Amino acid sequence: MRKLLLMFILFSPCVLAPVASAAPWPAKPLRLVVPYSAGGPTDGVARLIAQHLEQNLGQAVVVQNRPGAGGAVGVGEVLRAAPDGYTLALVAPGPVAGLPALQALSYKLSDIQYIAGVARYPSVISVNAKSGISTLQQLVDAAKKAPGTLNYSSAGNGTTPHIGAELFRQEAAIDTVHVPYKGAAPATTALLAGEVQYEMSDLAPVLPFHRAGKLNVLAVAGKERLPQLPDVPTTVESGLPEVIMETLYGLVGPAGIDRAITERIGQAVAAVNATAAVRKFLDEQGGAPAHLNDQQYRQAMMAEFNKWKRVAEKGDIKLN
Repeated sequence: MRKLLLMFILFSPCVLAPVASAAPWPAKPLRLVVPYSAGGPTDGVARLIAQHLEQNLGQAVVVQNRPGAGGAVGVGEVLRAAPDGYTLALVAPGPVAGLPALQALSYKLSDIQYIAGVARYPSVISVNAKSGISTLQQLVDAAKKAPGTLNYSSAGNGTTPHIGAELFRQEAAIDTVHVPYKGAAPATTALLAGEVQYEMSDLAPVLPFHRAGKLNVLAVAGKERLPQLPDVPTTVESGLPEVIMETLYGLVGPAGIDRAITERIGQAVAAVNATAAVRKFLDEQGGAPAHLNDQQYRQAMMAEFNKWKRVAEKGDIKLN
């Protein structure tokens, strides 16, 4: 009986069958969705990062633009994909932290897998050089002297520049009017044309005009001065310590991606950010590598959610 049992065990198909091992990841090309139009700052970061991720991961990374609803359209598409790590989005805080605080969307924060912080772009407050305004205090004084007459541009309703400018308006106790545009470039063009009196934006779209003497960057909305603009003070130095705003770009995907895959992506992002080409590109654009793992990135986005919600409630900002 023992011999029969031993022969059964040894020659059982279950025993003889090879143990299936998990397929190596990635085994096929990745899709990287940019939930904004081509040619914008997010698109530029995404295409550079994708190029270097390909080299690190050994698979093609195909960038696709899916603009609409402040980034919610593209992010919603990604979150409906299978959680296998092959469909990701490179995003600003808006659709993955800010917009959920301002309006009902087709997805919830719990649907989002925060994977890695990629790059930081500080926000700055700028005016037209012809305005004669050279300090943040002068801008505040001008706004208080004529309440409701100064306009400010943004990249659109519910974007980081919009909420940042609203935070500045609240903390400085000024009455100014928001004029939304369809993107960062037209918002800056409006400032150059004199359609608005100031804007808060990423440094990238205004830096060349500041250097050309067409715009004056009055302050950096942060705690530290920027190496690109060492002579420009911070909002903290200018007496507005609560006016802290930046655009933190990161990678997200649908919730449920295997931990080993998110760690692999995070390691690839860290390696990409260490390359001289990426660091040079970010520096020229006024940014810097973010160096945030999945947990740190998620914590940063939850902090943004709370900030945007607080600013929106105080300013009675509603998008639907």
